[in-house]
Amino acid sequence: MNKTLDEKFDDAIWVAHSLFNRGKASGSIANLSFKHEDKIYITATGTCFGTLKRDEFAVIDLEGNPFNELKPSKELPMHLAIFKAKPDVEAVVHVHSTYSVLWSFVPGLDEEDCIPDHTPYLKMKLGTVGLVPYEKPGSKELFHEFDKRVNTSDGWLLAQHGPVAPGKSILEAFFALEELEESAQIAWELRNRL
Repeated sequence: MNKTLDEKFDDAIWVAHSLFNRGKASGSIANLSFKHEDKIYITATGTCFGTLKRDEFAVIDLEGNPFNELKPSKELPMHLAIFKAKPDVEAVVHVHSTYSVLWSFVPGLDEEDCIPDHTPYLKMKLGTVGLVPYEKPGSKELFHEFDKRVNTSDGWLLAQHGPVAPGKSILEAFFALEELEESAQIAWELRNRL
């Protein structure tokens, strides 16, 4: 069933509030986007997941051309790269969650699948998680490194930065992100106990 724009907004705002309220996103450093018809709705620069409202989304097309006056998140090029490379993706969520960031510091990770699947759910909900080398957030260098890896994995971990999860809906992207963070926590805890 195709959701209306209002329903997609409701889902996106619920996802943002849920992530913020449970400490998976903080301040104004997370972003999410979703597609509706021929437009992309992405959180505007400086928005906070904890207080996110409908009028805080920049609206653009796949080429980045604006339909309103809000400035999109500085990580818009990463969202656009995913939408262009993976036509079945309808939404993307990016946060700076603790265990994913911690795990990105572990040396010797497989760049095409960097988080161990100690439980079956990471592969079921997302798939492989590629590691993108550290570059300054919002920089051309980061987007260049991301573009080189957008087709080699199903989700991504930006080193020293945070996870990026796509989905066929905002809820699917949220579930994938939750599993990615949970898997990173399990991997981190096991690494420190074994």
